[in-house]
Amino acid sequence: MAVIPVDIAGRPYEVRVGAGLLPEMVEHCRGRLRKRGVPIITDTNVYAAWGEVVETALRENGHEPHWRILPPGEQTKSWDELAATVNWLLTLEVERGDHVIALGGGVIGDLTGFCSAILKRGCHFIQIPTTLLAQVDSSVGGKTAINTPAGKNLVGAFHQPSLVLADLAVLETLPERELLSGYAEVVKYGLLGDADFFAWCETNGATMLGGDAALREYAVAHNVAAKAAIVAEDEFERTGTRALLNLGHTFGHALEAETGFSSALLHGEAVALGMVLAARYSARKGLMPHASAERVAEHIGAIGLPASLSGLGLDCDGRVLAGHMLHDKKMDAGTLPFVLLHGIGKAFLDRDVDMTDIAAFLDEELSTDG
Repeated sequence: MAVIPVDIAGRPYEVRVGAGLLPEMVEHCRGRLRKRGVPIITDTNVYAAWGEVVETALRENGHEPHWRILPPGEQTKSWDELAATVNWLLTLEVERGDHVIALGGGVIGDLTGFCSAILKRGCHFIQIPTTLLAQVDSSVGGKTAINTPAGKNLVGAFHQPSLVLADLAVLETLPERELLSGYAEVVKYGLLGDADFFAWCETNGATMLGGDAALREYAVAHNVAAKAAIVAEDEFERTGTRALLNLGHTFGHALEAETGFSSALLHGEAVALGMVLAARYSARKGLMPHASAERVAEHIGAIGLPASLSGLGLDCDGRVLAGHMLHDKKMDAGTLPFVLLHGIGKAFLDRDVDMTDIAAFLDEELSTDG
């Protein structure tokens, strides 16, 4: 088991990465489960695959699980589910010193974390991420949010978990599309600041996705350590360091909005294509070599993720997609910063991007054969 500290000032916690953590979860959570009753928020898919394991682990150690089982998908990150889940926690008489367990992917982690942030002005929660995407990215760092009609993750809070348990065994039951979606966040860390890790992904990514246990542990632990260092330096995204983690997300969120935050385009798929677009736009502006941008596209496409905007078959133009971006939560004084690239492993924040140029670029990509 790899143990990665997240050194948040005053609120440090650990991310534990290894196979077989779920059956041993009570031991890992020792001192945090204060009462017999334990509230657990999950979705129907995760409950079907792992509910019995968690139920047994808790009951064998004298706890009674209280389940809230929600529909899977981005639509669950809504005002209605937020209100209903907070009311459910209040019915259970959850106190500020109690821990709520988030058992699921990024949607469940975001919703549970936000509920915990606002319940009685803040109670604790434990992340047990069950997707590759959540294990390497969304479960670490304390960003919690829901979606609104205006856009993705526009209502939320920074609220750090008390512990993250990343059980690699759960990846064995993950659908291939979800596993691939998570890979977008794996390769992101190579693109934004670690060219050697991007090369590692080119060499080992397919084998890791194919089930190699040692490669999976290395990839998850490596990415968690990289994110932990960034979060410790810039917890609230104030200096710009943490903003680099948004590589691919500004383009990606616009694509998610255009497809209705639906299963037509998973979050990781949108981020993967968003990173391709960020690289190609960087090359268009002369910031990085075109060959490097195409290297990014080639690897993402070869691994099985979307690498062509025209391939999505969207019925819109670049202006519409750029319009979605204007609802981005990173808007600052009427301008939208973009994470662009000077090269592979050399991300930076560009605060002087012309949205008209973005729309023209997207029109070009929409009409280009993938």
